[in-house]
Order: sequence, then C-alpha cells, then structure tokens
Amino acid sequence: MPNPPGGKPSQRRLNLARRESRECRRCDLWKRGTQTVFGEGSAGARLMLVGEQPGDVEDIEGKPFVGPAGRVLERALADAGLAHVETYVTNAVKHFKWEPRGKRRIHVKPNTAELMACQFWLEQELETVKPTVVVALGATAARSLLGPAVRVLKDRGKWFETPYSSSVTVTVHPSSILRAVDKASREKAMAEFVADLARVAARLRGGTE
Repeated sequence: MPNPPGGKPSQRRLNLARRESRECRRCDLWKRGTQTVFGEGSAGARLMLVGEQPGDVEDIEGKPFVGPAGRVLERALADAGLAHVETYVTNAVKHFKWEPRGKRRIHVKPNTAELMACQFWLEQELETVKPTVVVALGATAARSLLGPAVRVLKDRGKWFETPYSSSVTVTVHPSSILRAVDKASREKAMAEFVADLARVAARLRGGTE
C-alpha cells in the first residue's frame, strides 16, 4: 500500500508527520529499533487498520505489515472483499520492541508508557486520514484506540464511536492466527477473522453489521 506523492493538504500533513516521526524520542524504543515505522496509505483512505507495533521484518524494511502477519492480513482482506478498498495501515507503536533469543529478535509487548508516548503519532494519522471505519487489530491497538476496558475476545465485532471515527471495531491481530497450534485451529481462526472483516466491508457499503 504505497504512499502517493504529496499534493492535497491532508497528504502533505501526513508526509510531514512521517518525516518528523523519524526523529521521535518520546520513549526509549528508538534506541533499539532500526527505524521508525510510520503508517502507509492515502490520506483519503476510507479504512484504517491499526496493529500493535512493527515486527522484525517491518523494522528492517521500514513499512508496516510486510512480514508473515501482513501476508495473513492481505489474504483475509481479499477474502472479505476489501482488497480494492483504499486502506491506510499503521501501528499503535512505531518502533519494534524486542529482546534477543539466540540470533533472533523476539517481539515484546509495549508497556503503557510506550503506548501513551506513541499516541501522539496515531492521533495525527487519525485526524488527517479521517477514515470511515477503523479496525483495531489485537489488544494493544484496541487499548490505544478505545481504552483498557475493551477486550478483544469480549468485544470483537462490536462497533464503538470515538472522536476520530463513528465506526471503530476490534478483532484479533493476524499474528495470532500464525500462532495457532494446528492446521484446524488456524483455519478456524482465519475464518473468524475474515468474518470480522466482512462486517467491516458491509459497514463501508453502508450496512449496519
């Protein structure tokens, strides 16, 4: 989902925020992350997808959702009828938080201070894009967008109203599908994920699902 060249004022604002975020020192995650991974997509996108944080591949490439979870997301969007909907993708936290395990860098969940520090950038994205529908992918994104009372398993599929969008919903992060214990569990989790996204597609068409 490449970034179009700046032209409209909203796109220029988004591009400026992206440049400024490269020097962000609001928390200490920049010290270990390779680079800031800002959101990507058009400032006029109708759909915004918000994940937790960049992973190992995203940290290296500098783009959100280009790793294994991104491939799951891409397939699910296609299956739900959202492949051709203009979409902006981002994360609640813009740096990769990790710990070493042998030669691998293992994901570590951001803490509250880190999440609040990065709220500044997410709010700029929301205020600029003004998406019709926002999807929180996983618990960290849900907390960032909707507060600590919202739980993925309890509230997935429900619709919430926020200052940034009247249609915010919660579902699982696609990485959780990759962690399923066996093929049957993965297929079930994927089907449920696609069903959640199909409700998003219906909402964008003007339905009430």
